[in-house]
Amino acid sequence: MALNTAQPGFATRVEDLRLRSWKLGAGQPMEVIDQFPGADFTLIVDDRADVHVSSRDGRFYLGYFPNGRPGGADEDWVTGEGWVIAVTGTAKVPGYRMSFGTETPSEIIAGVVARILATSQLL
Repeated sequence: MALNTAQPGFATRVEDLRLRSWKLGAGQPMEVIDQFPGADFTLIVDDRADVHVSSRDGRFYLGYFPNGRPGGADEDWVTGEGWVIAVTGTAKVPGYRMSFGTETPSEIIAGVVARILATSQLL
């Protein structure tokens, strides 16, 4: 990026900014949900139209909350939290939890889920 130090302040050309178009918007949640084979996972759609997916062994959980996740402080809505992914750990190795906003593109979530599923192994 060309920076003109002869003048006070910041000066550059638009061409030097290398502007990009970024993927925005929630997208289609089925890009994520369709990755789970029925033989290995249970899918539940509750009365709020939230989607819950869990592995048969109960160690993997994915929650999709299009209007924000219920619960939190004083049982109020956790506004903005649209996706939750959690994997329960073992006695020796802790698990992990990730959450993403309601406007996180489903393609991003689908990529994370695909990688998690690719690293899992049947015992």
